[in-house]
Amino acid sequence: MDIQESRQGAVTVLKPMGPIVLGDADQFRAAATDAHSRSLGRYVVDASSVAYVDSQGLEALLDASEALATGGQCLRLCGANETLREVLELTGLSDSFEHYEDVNAAARSFL
Repeated sequence: MDIQESRQGAVTVLKPMGPIVLGDADQFRAAATDAHSRSLGRYVVDASSVAYVDSQGLEALLDASEALATGGQCLRLCGANETLREVLELTGLSDSFEHYEDVNAAARSFL
């Protein structure tokens, strides 16, 4: 899995390219942990290129969210397609994330 990283001001944007599944969940988790430590928790996950997630991918997203929650923050997720939003709803995990339409809206939420 390729995970693109970019910056929007003081906000780091992680964009996984492809599904977050068993083999890629650990790589995503490591990228999120690294972004968390370097950006003081000011990072966004752009899910616009994530077609779907499996249970390991959900766990990786939840781990990232819980790491931010210890500092009183919430993981900002943007660009989630209908399938990903439905999976989050069905698993009861939707409230674990702040949802935004696009990267700009998510980055602005830090202001």
